[in-house]
Formats: sequence, structure tokens, C-alpha cells
Amino acid sequence: MSRLVYVLNGPNLNLLGKRQPEIYGRETLADVEADCLKAAAALGLQLRFHQSNREYELIDWIHEARETAGGIVINPGAFTHTSIAILDALNAFDGVVIEVHISNVHKREEFRHKSYVSLRADGVMAGFGTQGYTLALQRVARLLDQKT
Repeated sequence: MSRLVYVLNGPNLNLLGKRQPEIYGRETLADVEADCLKAAAALGLQLRFHQSNREYELIDWIHEARETAGGIVINPGAFTHTSIAILDALNAFDGVVIEVHISNVHKREEFRHKSYVSLRADGVMAGFGTQGYTLALQRVARLLDQKT
């Protein structure tokens, strides 16, 4: 199985470090990418890191991952609670899927408690801050190792 992992980030994550730092912290998305690249190298994973505010681009990357990747780590942002289209794309992906949320969505507004992505995810990281991404990569690596 491929050791390529797509790390996909949804809307507003380009503002990480600037938008509501009391909830999401002060790390930027560039900081998250650097941490993920370092963790991936240590775990023997290859990484493709993307962010988009457009649902269709996330879906296109999920489709692309179907052909090349063993795993997807996805923080769908607000699409978590609204996008059946992203769920459908993830359901067509045969590899490992880990959902990441920087904040603990279960301590927040009621509408954030429902995740369509969770219906497909093999695991969910919520409330670990940006460390959730590297923890998710560790889990992907473990699950890929179990499949070989």
C-alpha cells in the first residue's frame, strides 16, 4: 500500500494563527505543514499538503488520492457539518481516513457536533490543537503498517 498521505484543509484554515487564536491557537498553516513534513519523514510517509476554501477542490484532491495515496488526513473546516459531497468522495477512497479538528468541536456550538466526514473516518482527532495533525499521521502510519 502506498505511503503517500494527502493532508487536506478546508475553508478558513488559510487564516490559521490570525482567526480566533483563542480557539485555534497562534500556529499558522505553514507551521502545521512544516510539522507534518517532519513527522511524515520520521514515519516513512510521503506528503501532499493542500488547503482550499472551495469544496470542489477538496473533492478533486480526494479523487486524485484514490489513484496514488494510502491515506488522507482531512480537516474539512465548516464543510464537516454540511458536505455530503465530501463524504461521498471519501466513501470512494479505499485507504485510511483520519478527520482532524483543532478545537474540541463537542465543547462548541451544537451544529458543530454533527460530522458527515466522521461517517467515513477511521478515526477522529479533536481538541488536540495543531498537534492533532501529527497524531493523525502517526495513526495513518500505524494502520498502513498493519495492512502490509
